Amino acid sequence: MNLEFIFKIIEKEEWQKAKQSGNYSGSANDIKDGYIHFSEEDQVPQTLKKHYQNQENLVLLKVNAFKLENLLWEQASNGDMYPHLYSPLDINTVVGEFELSLNEDGTHELPEILKKYQFNLPK
Repeated sequence: MNLEFIFKIIEKEEWQKAKQSGNYSGSANDIKDGYIHFSEEDQVPQTLKKHYQNQENLVLLKVNAFKLENLLWEQASNGDMYPHLYSPLDINTVVGEFELSLNEDGTHELPEILKKYQFNLPK
């Protein structure tokens, strides 16, 4: 578990708007749930597979968790702990952004920093 960095999958258009405003309040699903959903680095492939299969125009944000206030790790329905941000995301905490290209089979090509997790997905 790397507590320093967490990851957010976001639509390119939403990310462009956030960069203009300086903050990101979350997707429609985040707003409905009352917090911004994040993943730890090893959770990104499963999150992509479960929630973003076949979806184009996505960006993966690498965020410095140590600079976030109102961040909690909470247990999800699958028993895993996920980071949840209970405030808008200040874009100054984002230390990397990676376009997620879509493969022919509907899966996403992970950036080099996460390649070690590419093939560890349950079927």
